[in-house]
Amino acid sequence: MKRYFGVLVILAGVIVASVLFYRRLSAQTLEAQREADMARIQKDYLERVGWLRTNPDENAYREEVNAFFKAWFEQVEGHLTRYKGNKEFDSYISEVERRAEGGKDEKLVERKAVYEYTRKLFDVFRKGRYQPVWTATDKGMRLDVVSSDVVMVQGQPQVRFQLVLWGAQRDLKEDGKVKKMVTSASFEAAWKLTDAKGKLIGEMRGTEPANKIDYPERYISEFPPQMVLGHYDMDLVPSEVAKMEITFKVSSRAASGGTASSTYLWKLDVPSDWKLSQGMKWEGATEEERAEEEIDPSKAAR
Repeated sequence: MKRYFGVLVILAGVIVASVLFYRRLSAQTLEAQREADMARIQKDYLERVGWLRTNPDENAYREEVNAFFKAWFEQVEGHLTRYKGNKEFDSYISEVERRAEGGKDEKLVERKAVYEYTRKLFDVFRKGRYQPVWTATDKGMRLDVVSSDVVMVQGQPQVRFQLVLWGAQRDLKEDGKVKKMVTSASFEAAWKLTDAKGKLIGEMRGTEPANKIDYPERYISEFPPQMVLGHYDMDLVPSEVAKMEITFKVSSRAASGGTASSTYLWKLDVPSDWKLSQGMKWEGATEEERAEEEIDPSKAAR
């Protein structure tokens, strides 16, 4: 009897090991299928997004962009249904909060803020409400000014230019089990302020945008690929400013070595809520000497 008992124990062990191996193999197979399906969806996106990035017809772009996002999110929805994915899109923040409970994350507030910043735009895409106030394309990259609202920053009203850049070059680096996406996108910005007759009132310059997020998929894996997010905050301008020219420059270097240097020029009439009240001082302004004709083009004509 003891002899048979030993055989039964061995047989039970083999069966348990076989079941565990089968479950592990099934889980690995399912994960491979899930990754392959998501790669297929991303491949389809990247094959079609080139037209949106380069279409010079602004009106056509505006008409097509939400239909484009609709197709993306329909495929994402089907993928999440098929593989029982997280349709709340909050896996990142759930993990951050779990780590914080264990005392392993000292940057909880900062990480939450970055997630919420990303999530806000993600939801605009997903709900078909994407309507940038200005857009332009150059060298295969499109730059959208999503909004230009007056917001309070450290107790002061400022104009926030929310940006989305499509198509910056990037490269996935792998170091053992660690994967890191490296995105190449360097920004510059300049504001030229003039009165109604074209006389120069002032200029401002900026380098990298605030809250720059060059890999949104880190926070929401279903975020549309190959975008860079960020914003510039501009002080309110003097009351006599009537027109503004904003120049955005973006440089993106490909892994092959080539560099795309894009320039986007936005000319606009300055809204009244971007201006200081009559007589208010422009804080932080500095004075520089310029040639008279550079300040007032009408002088050069004479």
